[in-house]
Amino acid sequence: MLFTSYGFILFAAVLLAVYYVFPKKYQWTLLLAASYLFYAFSGLENFAFIIFTTVSCFITARIMEKRKQNEDVYVEKNKETLDKEHRKQYRAKEKKKRFYILLVGLFLNFGVLAVIKYTAFALRNLNSILKLFSVPSVDIPDLLLPLGISFFVFQSTGYLIDVYRGKTYAEKNPAKLALFVSFFPQLAQGPISRHADLSGTLYEPHSFDAKNLKFGLQRVLWGYFKKLVIADRILIAVKAMIADTATYNGIYVVLLILLYSAQIYADFTGGIDITIGLAEAMGIRVKENFNHPFSSRSTKEYWNRWHITMGSWFTDYVFYPMSVTKPMMKLSKWSRAHLGNAIGKRLPVYLATAVTWFLTGLWHGAAWNFIVWGMLNCLVILVSQELEPIYRRFRERFPKLTASYGYHCFEATRTFLLMGLIRSLDCYGNVGLTFKLWGSIFTKMNFSKCFSGQIFELGLDIKDYVILAVAIVIVAVVAKLSQTGDLREWLYGKTVLSWALSSVLLVLILLFGAYGIGYDASQFIYTIY
Repeated sequence: MLFTSYGFILFAAVLLAVYYVFPKKYQWTLLLAASYLFYAFSGLENFAFIIFTTVSCFITARIMEKRKQNEDVYVEKNKETLDKEHRKQYRAKEKKKRFYILLVGLFLNFGVLAVIKYTAFALRNLNSILKLFSVPSVDIPDLLLPLGISFFVFQSTGYLIDVYRGKTYAEKNPAKLALFVSFFPQLAQGPISRHADLSGTLYEPHSFDAKNLKFGLQRVLWGYFKKLVIADRILIAVKAMIADTATYNGIYVVLLILLYSAQIYADFTGGIDITIGLAEAMGIRVKENFNHPFSSRSTKEYWNRWHITMGSWFTDYVFYPMSVTKPMMKLSKWSRAHLGNAIGKRLPVYLATAVTWFLTGLWHGAAWNFIVWGMLNCLVILVSQELEPIYRRFRERFPKLTASYGYHCFEATRTFLLMGLIRSLDCYGNVGLTFKLWGSIFTKMNFSKCFSGQIFELGLDIKDYVILAVAIVIVAVVAKLSQTGDLREWLYGKTVLSWALSSVLLVLILLFGAYGIGYDASQFIYTIY
C-alpha cells in the first residue's frame, strides 16, 4: 500500500477517526492490528519473516534479561562471601554467556536477511568467476523479498543489542514487541527507531489533542507536497536521462546530479514527514531523520544530518564495537610498534570506518554500485580527515574569509555537488558506465544542449520546470526559516493564517501533484527491502 495511494489515505483517515474513540488502554492493540493490516497489503506470505523476527527477538531478549536478573540476585545473596575479584569474574562469565545468546539472536535475523537479500548477488558474482574457468553456472533462486525487511531487522537487532547493554528493557508482552517491530508509518522507509525512544510514547494511552492532530496533519501535507509536486515530477526527467545515456551525457550528467539530489531529498524527507506526521497526530514521538543536510559544509557533517537514524545505527552497533575489539587493539599495538605511532593510531579507526561504509553500501542494495557508493563516501571522509590540519591552518591564516557567509556557501555547495556526484551511482546502476559518464562532464561538456530545446524532450514542459522551480524555492525558504525555530509553533496561535496556508498547500498538491495521465505516483526511493 503506497503512502501516495488513495487506499492509504483512506486507511490513515479511518485509523485516526477510530484511534481516539478506542479505549485508551488498548490503543496500542489497535495500532498493532493496523500495522499488520498495512503489512498484509504487501503480501500475506511476508508475515512469516516479520513474525520470525518478532518471536526470535522476544525470546532472545527475555533470556538475556532473565540471566542478568539471576546474576544480580546471586551477587546480592552472596555479597558477604564473594570478594571483589570473584564477583568480577562471575559477572564477566555471565556477561560472556549473555553475549553468546545475543550472537544467536543476531545470527538468526541477519542470517535470514543475508540469505533472502544477498543470495542472488553472491551467486551472480560466483557465476562471473566460474565463467572465467568455463565452469557451468549456478542457478539463481527467485527468493521472496519482504517489504521493509532491512528496516525492521535493523530496528529489532538494535533492540537486542540495547537489551544486552542494559540500555533498554526486554518487553514482557510479545504483542507489544510486535508493534515495535511492525509500527506501520516507519515500516517501509524508517526512521530506524531505538526501543528506549519509541516505546516511551508508542504504548501509552493518548487522549485527543487538537494541537498534536493539527501539527501532525500539517506535516503530512508538507510531505505529500514534497513527494508529489517535486520528487515524482523530477522522476520523469531522471528516468529519461538514465534510459538514454548515449544522448544525455556531458552537461546532462550535471543536470542529473542537480535534479536527482532534489528528487531524493524531496522523496525521502517527504516520506519521513508523512511518517512522523502520522505518528504525531496520534501522540507518538518518532525520531527526526534529517537536519538540513544541504547546509552541511563537509561530508562528515552531511552524514550527521542525512538519514540520521541509519548513520547512528551503524556508528553505535558497527563502528564503535569494532574499534574496541581485541583484534583491533592488537592491530593497533602491532602497527604502532612496526609502522610508527601515526599509522598505528589510524589503522584500526580507518579499517573500522571502511567496514562500516562497506556494510552501509550493502545495506542500501545488493549491487556493486551501492558498495562503490559506500566506499567512495568512506574515501572522501578519510581524505578530509587527513587534510584537516591543512584546513585548520588555512582557517587560521584567513579567519575573516573562512568565517564569512560567502565562504560557508562555497563549502555547502562543494559538499552538495560532491555528494550528488557520488549519489549518481544510484541512478546509473552500472559502476563502469557511471565513471564513463563522469568523464563525459569534462570531455563532452556542451552547454548549448541545455538551450537547444533538448531539455524539453525529457518529459517535462516549460510549465513543469516553472512548477519545480517555485516548489523548490518554497521548500528552501521553509527550510531556512525552520532553522531559527519551529514554524508550526509560530503559526499555532495564528489560526486564520495557519488554516489558510494549510489550505493553499492542499490546493497546490491537488493542482500540481505529479499524478494522473502521463505521471506515476511512485514508490518512495528509500523503500528498502
